[in-house]
Amino acid sequence: MKTLLLLTISLILLACNQQAKNTQVLQRRMDSLESRLANTYKPGFGEFMSEIQAHHSKLWFAGQNENWKLADFEVHEIMESFEDIQKFETERKESRMIEMIDPVLDSVYRAIQQKNPALFKRNFYLLTNTCNDCHRATDFEFNVVQVPDKESFSNQDFKAN
Repeated sequence: MKTLLLLTISLILLACNQQAKNTQVLQRRMDSLESRLANTYKPGFGEFMSEIQAHHSKLWFAGQNENWKLADFEVHEIMESFEDIQKFETERKESRMIEMIDPVLDSVYRAIQQKNPALFKRNFYLLTNTCNDCHRATDFEFNVVQVPDKESFSNQDFKAN
């Protein structure tokens, strides 16, 4: 009976020791992953805005050329960029203001779906003005967005095929 009791206690202690080792291994892995995550590149607010600026310009020329497929692509790229800002830049007050752009982007999208050049132009101007309204509301009034007046992407054909 004593032998059985000693064997049982030994197995329990061995199992506890193994559990402690497993816990230590898991903790080291979690610490390593947390460190890697903390040092992972995350675009800053400025990078997101520069990306939006490029798509804003491309959207304009796509719409002006009635290349509705490209315009649809570009408006969705802008929408995704704003979603990424809200996801990755949560600590910025500017991120909390981003939602003001949603109704305007929706109106640009609807104009693209309708393939309506006049409505597109009107809503694009509204989009541009809303960008500037947001910049003023967040103390970035010095960063003024305008409707592009020349194609800055000379390596892209904006005409519909």
